Amino acid sequence: MLQDAPAIPTTLMAQFLRWLEERPRYYTETMDAWRSNCPRLSAWEDALEDGLIRLEPARDGATDMQVRVTAKGRARLAG
Repeated sequence: MLQDAPAIPTTLMAQFLRWLEERPRYYTETMDAWRSNCPRLSAWEDALEDGLIRLEPARDGATDMQVRVTAKGRARLAG
């Protein structure tokens, strides 16, 4: 019997969240760096679905949305 995959405390997810925390990231940059067609490497989709990240208007007047780690995402990183 197959079990569901664990809920993302993976090395890849931690790497993704740390990358976002390094500095402000825009949606376009994030998609260029982290988009994947492989269902096993879905850090973006999993993080968004689990509420670990959110999109919000850029604070610097840019037209692209910024990707931010949520409090839940920071808690996941902490452990």
